[in-house]
Amino acid sequence: LQTGWTACGSGVTPVFTRALAFGDKIAIVDQNGEHTYRDLYSRSLRLSQEICRVLECSGRDLKEERISFLCPNDSSYVVAQWASWMSGGIAVPLYKKHPAQELEYVIQDSQSALVVVAEEYMEKMAPSAAKLGVPVLPLLRSHRDGSASHGALEEVPLPSSSWKGRGAMIIYTSGTTGRPKGVLSTHENVQAVTTGLVDKWEWKKEDVILHVLPLHHVHGVINKLLCPLWVGATCIMLPEFSAQMVWQKFLSSDEPRVNVFMAVPTIYAKLIEYYDKHFSRPQVQDFVRAFCQDNIRLMVSGSAALPVPVLEKWKDITGHTLLERYGMTEIGMALSNPLHGVRVPGSVGTPLPGVEVRIATETLKSGVHSYTVHAQGDEKSTQVTPGLEGQEGELLVKGPSVFREYWNRPKETKEAFTPDGWFKTG
Repeated sequence: LQTGWTACGSGVTPVFTRALAFGDKIAIVDQNGEHTYRDLYSRSLRLSQEICRVLECSGRDLKEERISFLCPNDSSYVVAQWASWMSGGIAVPLYKKHPAQELEYVIQDSQSALVVVAEEYMEKMAPSAAKLGVPVLPLLRSHRDGSASHGALEEVPLPSSSWKGRGAMIIYTSGTTGRPKGVLSTHENVQAVTTGLVDKWEWKKEDVILHVLPLHHVHGVINKLLCPLWVGATCIMLPEFSAQMVWQKFLSSDEPRVNVFMAVPTIYAKLIEYYDKHFSRPQVQDFVRAFCQDNIRLMVSGSAALPVPVLEKWKDITGHTLLERYGMTEIGMALSNPLHGVRVPGSVGTPLPGVEVRIATETLKSGVHSYTVHAQGDEKSTQVTPGLEGQEGELLVKGPSVFREYWNRPKETKEAFTPDGWFKTG
């Protein structure tokens, strides 16, 4: 299987289509045990058949109908996501900590045809779904099961039209003004971000990532879940963040042994706080630093600016300079510091594969918008406009990772792009 970055349009296929090639390799470790790629595939296939039965979809293709789903941070999330895609639907992840009113807003705004709900959230979701008149499909907790016969798994009648332009997921982003908007990404967008990171951060099937982030943002969904699943790696999912559990996993010699970690700055701050409180003896600190340096290959920070004191303290503790990168729901990941080479504190690096960027300022003359480009570049090179060095401007982004539209908001979608098609990051 090819794992590296694929140029726009050359063979867009969702991650689940790769699962059988990884067969009995462990994909997910969660509070219910270990789940192989084959397990995930067979459970997703069964759920997809259930979805099609409930929605009476002919030809196994929902043609971009939306499926909202509420699952804990475990293998059931992957099953609900994959089943939505196997059915030709658009996956709309809900967040367990959101109040009912917010969940109802997402289900209603996305015009979801169905809500898939893990059994532990049925009580929370049933009244909302009834109120909105949307059918609910309970997802029963599944321990590892090898019940599906191998033969039955090999072929799935997948939606027949190309995956490339087809909607994959809607992630709701709380803009600075107004209600959250649904950002619709296509399968091409999702694959461009996934394979760009796989390429740049050198993901391998031997990698083991510890997952502690929410699963209704790009960081948790793509960077920490779809990247490992794309290459046949293993993802250890904690139900939620716990500083004690994270340190325990970092310092454990049990297989599968964590070698990749990604989080937001506040999580690193909490891990530092725990370390200061519990690992005060010098020989313990020496052990922690040596163990992290020997066993962990990559630690990433994102979703917010990383304060330099946190970066420096983390380097003292673990020997790792956190890799910072920049992304947004609308563009996936756009920029990254290097995996090998100097990581500059306070910088988010250079463009990822396939991403083009500009720094520009907008001027309005007699009702016409025009842009002065200060600098532009891609993964390979940067051009700076003479005389405009060091000037601030807005970051504009173009490339296959840029989203299709704000769901049902044509006006806002149009306003988010320059006339020549660059996304305005704000």
